[in-house]
Amino acid sequence: MGLGKAAAQQHIQLLNKGWQFAEQGSSQWRPASVPGTVHTDLMKQQVIPDPYYRSNEKTVQWVADKNWVYKTQFTSSAAQRNQQHTDLVFDGLDTYADVYLNGQLLLQANNMFRQWRIPVKHLLKANNELRIVFHSAKKQVAAFAKADSPLVIPAENPRVYARKAQYHFGWDWGPTFVTAGIWKNVYLDSYNQPAAEKPFHNPRKIELVQEPDSIGKSFYFKIDGKPVYMKGANYIPSDMFLPRLTKNDYRQILLAAKNANMNMLRIWGGGVYETEDFYDLCDSLDIYVWQDFMFAGGMVPLDEAFFLNVKEEVIQQVKRLRHHKSIIVWCGNNEVEEAWHNWGWQTQFNLHGQDSAKVWHAYKRLFKDSIPAWLQQYDGTRPYVSTSPMHGWGRAASITEGDSHYWGIWWGMQEIEMFEKKTGRFVSEYGMMAMPNMNTTASVTLPQDRYLYSEALKTHQKHPTGFQNMNGYLHQYFIDSARIKHLSLEQYTYLTQCLQYYAFKNSIAIHRSKYPVNMGTLLWQLNDCWPVASWAITDFSRQPKAAWYAVKEAYRDDVLPQRDAVRPKALQLSKPSYTLQWKNAETLLLKSSVPAKYVYLHVPGVNLQLSDNYFDLQPSDTKAISIKGLPVSQRKVLRIWSLYDVVKEK
Repeated sequence: MGLGKAAAQQHIQLLNKGWQFAEQGSSQWRPASVPGTVHTDLMKQQVIPDPYYRSNEKTVQWVADKNWVYKTQFTSSAAQRNQQHTDLVFDGLDTYADVYLNGQLLLQANNMFRQWRIPVKHLLKANNELRIVFHSAKKQVAAFAKADSPLVIPAENPRVYARKAQYHFGWDWGPTFVTAGIWKNVYLDSYNQPAAEKPFHNPRKIELVQEPDSIGKSFYFKIDGKPVYMKGANYIPSDMFLPRLTKNDYRQILLAAKNANMNMLRIWGGGVYETEDFYDLCDSLDIYVWQDFMFAGGMVPLDEAFFLNVKEEVIQQVKRLRHHKSIIVWCGNNEVEEAWHNWGWQTQFNLHGQDSAKVWHAYKRLFKDSIPAWLQQYDGTRPYVSTSPMHGWGRAASITEGDSHYWGIWWGMQEIEMFEKKTGRFVSEYGMMAMPNMNTTASVTLPQDRYLYSEALKTHQKHPTGFQNMNGYLHQYFIDSARIKHLSLEQYTYLTQCLQYYAFKNSIAIHRSKYPVNMGTLLWQLNDCWPVASWAITDFSRQPKAAWYAVKEAYRDDVLPQRDAVRPKALQLSKPSYTLQWKNAETLLLKSSVPAKYVYLHVPGVNLQLSDNYFDLQPSDTKAISIKGLPVSQRKVLRIWSLYDVVKEK
């Protein structure tokens, strides 16, 4: 039978409707959303408050300790039952899920990144019940770790046992919400013959050139024979509760990258393999994708079952994603090899001799031997690097070969100018933290929370020394540290964002000045997964922070960015007075009486769309700014700040 005819007889029945959920052992059933997560279902039913609000993160932790049951009823038609095959398909189950159809156990799922397909024709009736028991991932990983004891698989908690988005267990920019749920579509697929696999052809010729040279080894991408300098960012998941994200959310986030003149995003290994919408948008926007496999900052369990589970995941994901022309490199993991060699794990976790050798062997087998072989078999058109970065930032070789995550600035508290000496061949992570936009902070706090180091603010700061580091850099570059405690939260937010603007502008200027020795700069990070103080240049509201405007300018193709001659702290500032003239409904002409630094236009509570912000203004210039989202009636509440207003002596 020809494929056309067979495909025409395929019948898909979505099963996303009519779901209910309950805590295991309870008879209190409530309506559930599919795709969804237990946290968002509980929130919709007002069982828990918004987990992002104030310090609610702490009060909803109990959710992750429970098992949850989901159920629905559905009918199947005689026509459907007459097809030769009917499969029950789950595009995503998060994560440990026992699936029952009409009382019969069909599946024990254990990988959030896999599609599960089970033949069910023999079990289908006219009326059917589908029931899924989700086991607490938090308790499951703890049990796996206990079974391996005294051997410890290095990571900051047993999260590495779960094939689940690792950031759910907490990160230094994210909360801890260990989710569960049917996070993608569920459907019946009825057919007489399985559809043939689509032939795969990559229209691009992609090379990653790593050749010895006078400095060390090059590291750059050639696309269709042309070397391309990569300007971009790291991308993390855009929410803790992934099914909430829409195509429109992805469009907004990816346009923020495109409009900042980026040509590459690195999909970081502690999140998820992204949606079709995400990669379709990257394809159409001409954004290259560096695709990590989903491993980050932890070694891998040693058992064969784990290895085979990952093998199935890798094959499925490569087959799903390989037709996206945007993907130009596969990478085994984020920072695992760097950690093994540099983070002192052997001492911390008492791994010596044979234990150490076993853990390293499991790593090597997966990332250096197996994944490249699977890629060769199922793709074969793209380069593979086994880990990112090649060397830790404290090692001399990290500057001369491979890609580099340079955290001497921020973690090491080195001055930003250190990049003059420490720019690697391809800088795939570096960054500076800033507060989220004030409107974003306001959306998850009460007025009484809006002061420095309040409990709610500390909940939305996940780096162990985040405030301390920001304050150290503010002292070096902007304002004496003794004065920081006197700042309002709004002033502090503004200054940290000016600091981040300065850091990214000057880091990128230095990186680009090192071309062609340096062939890429990917800042950490593009986006946030919740409202938080972070290295992101757009926050959870999807609005740009100050640094976004700096990056947009620094990543231009037509001009190379120039470094600032002096630090803002050394500037002689005078009080500006401004002349405003509205040229038309959306264009403001702005003049300043004196040189003004980091001129910031804003309306409290309103997210404006501005063509530029946090800019410098000379008295000889008239700046035309396009402003969308500001009704004429609100023009009088438009506020204009500059650096003088915040750092001048009271």
